[in-house]
Amino acid sequence: MVDPLGVALGVFLTLVVVAVHFTRGATWRAPEDISQQVLERRAATVAETGFPEPGNRAIGAGGGAAAAVAGGAEGELEEGGTEAEEEGPWSLPDDEAETFEIEFVKEGATLEVAENETILEAGEDEGWDLPYACREGQCLSCGGHVTDGPSEDFLVHHGQEMLSEDELNDGYTLTCVAYPKADFSIETREAP
Repeated sequence: MVDPLGVALGVFLTLVVVAVHFTRGATWRAPEDISQQVLERRAATVAETGFPEPGNRAIGAGGGAAAAVAGGAEGELEEGGTEAEEEGPWSLPDDEAETFEIEFVKEGATLEVAENETILEAGEDEGWDLPYACREGQCLSCGGHVTDGPSEDFLVHHGQEMLSEDELNDGYTLTCVAYPKADFSIETREAP
């Protein structure tokens, strides 16, 4: 039993919706795309960072000011006008650098790593997505754990400012500033 009034009302409303749909009203126009102008204006107000691009996963501005303050007398300029470079494995030429076998436990691989290359760089050269943030030894993002003993028995740290002597003795390291000086095993993604 169909109610003729209901059917008539339904047909009428359908025709009204179709008529409204096909009639021309005030046409809406999309506003001009200003996103590129906004990005350029914003980029002009942001200071340039010293972080490498692309793949910049760094958080903040790194800590260049903290490193300059921590540098103390070593950071003063010599007569030549250049900053005094601390000697270490990081300053060795590639052809003079000794290599060591580093077992990356969690990655299931053993790599030959030059003494002038950080543990983080060696992992990245293999295509591994190892964690990091500042690349200056001022956070714990790149933390790792040397399973063979105190980390300073196997690594030289350049600029490490976060780990205490007890944590270093427990085998913890910051892979972004850790240069190998012996063969060892390391678990990445481990922080105290």
